[in-house]
Amino acid sequence: MNKDYLADVYKDFFGEGALAPEKEEEIKEDFDIDEIDSLLIEEESKDLLKKVITYIKDHVEKKDNNYLDFNFIIQSDNKEVIKKIEDILKTVISKYKYLDGDKSSKCSFYDNDTLDKIREVFNSKIIILKDIKGFELRDDSFKKSFFHLLRENLENKMIIIEGVKEEIDYLFEYDSLLRSNKFPFILIGKDPDVLDVYHEVLGITKLSEEDEFSLKVLDYISDTYPKKDIDYVNYRDNLCREIALNHEVPKVESEKTLDEIFEKLNELVGLEKVKKTLHELVDYMNLQKKSTDLKLNNINLHMVFLGNPGTGKTTVARIIVDILYNLKYIKQNKLIEVSSKDLVAEYVGQTAPKTMSVVERAKGGVLFIDEAYALANDTGQNSYNAEAIATLIKAMEDYRDDLVVIFAGYTKEMQAFLDSNSGIVSRIGYTLEFDDYTEDELVKIFDGMMKKAGFTVEEDAYLELRKIIRENKDNKNFGNARFVRNVYEKTIIKHAANTRDKKRKSILATIKKEDISCENVRG
Repeated sequence: MNKDYLADVYKDFFGEGALAPEKEEEIKEDFDIDEIDSLLIEEESKDLLKKVITYIKDHVEKKDNNYLDFNFIIQSDNKEVIKKIEDILKTVISKYKYLDGDKSSKCSFYDNDTLDKIREVFNSKIIILKDIKGFELRDDSFKKSFFHLLRENLENKMIIIEGVKEEIDYLFEYDSLLRSNKFPFILIGKDPDVLDVYHEVLGITKLSEEDEFSLKVLDYISDTYPKKDIDYVNYRDNLCREIALNHEVPKVESEKTLDEIFEKLNELVGLEKVKKTLHELVDYMNLQKKSTDLKLNNINLHMVFLGNPGTGKTTVARIIVDILYNLKYIKQNKLIEVSSKDLVAEYVGQTAPKTMSVVERAKGGVLFIDEAYALANDTGQNSYNAEAIATLIKAMEDYRDDLVVIFAGYTKEMQAFLDSNSGIVSRIGYTLEFDDYTEDELVKIFDGMMKKAGFTVEEDAYLELRKIIRENKDNKNFGNARFVRNVYEKTIIKHAANTRDKKRKSILATIKKEDISCENVRG
């Protein structure tokens, strides 16, 4: 909404002199006006909020003005600011009895899964609509019914809609006229500047500006705050928590180069086909970035990882995150790891919101769904699983420029999962196959673990290890590198017992045949 329109609203509803100095002084007697001045919202929004309070007070004191319905949009991702504004409005409504009641209720589009529950919320006088993102998950019938309910409940109530601009814009796509006619009062949030953040962090952590440590805090905020990829409140709280727990500011991680990332990839044992695919993918990405004249297709980065347990799927996913972040294909260097139980709910209507909340956490980065084949299991929960899959498919399409999804699991089971839903297959850009490790590769993984810990392994010990690997390798659920790690851990424990009476460093640092153990290690 443009400022000229808001200016007209002010004139029509409040008159030219609605906030004369004496009126601000009157509000001070009953209300802390400084609380509004300190809010992290735009100056025009502060002005609007003060005018509303003045108008409500004048109306109740019979100063010859008309009754108006005040319905607000609070456009911010700062939950603290949103709550403060809502508390101010509720306090004013209650104090001056502007409505014939002051009961307030919140409606979350994630939690309120039926229109009957939402109707209960609309029995209150102050209605707060939150988690607008959940509205996108509803079908057209629900959306139309909701707006019919909203239009019926606009008189003698205060409706507050909170959220970020994109979510609110989507909500009102279903009735843009209602927005312009009934929700002209928009309070727009803003982020503090670097010095504001610095002083607030000092206040919370009780640091003094004279303290030399506070300079490190300022340097950290200056380096990271302008590039933050989370909302301000979480940024501030994470920093304060780090200072409180560790008495230090977090390290500003330098961005890894592609050479450093691929060095880490190439150090992994085996996985030759995976390495080749990733090198080719990066070559294509670089060609696309360098050659603006070439008509190259946009890259579909959603992936499927096929392989048995312990074949490096999660490790490679973390490396892919580094690659995509380095090449600016994702905004945040983050990997959200989940399984089917994190997506599927227990009751009707809850799975789509639960899945969508995971998607929201992963946006800007990579969502890694391990053992994804469980979503296609033919159980009593199957309809809920199908709902989770449908929600994921929609998210993969809607957020293809802001989210990469990786489905991972055993090769055979994952093939059945992919065959169960063509919508997923059509959205997959890359399929990476993770082969089982050979005996030599598993020994090499074990050797790397031992060397990293500072141990030397005798030849007889390697022979014993090979024997154990051969005895277990054909087991149905053989764990590959996971199995080797378990043998490594059991071997260290047994070595500690075998050398409890020894003191010579060379003996303590040498793994012998009798130390190799697979006791209680599952295949």
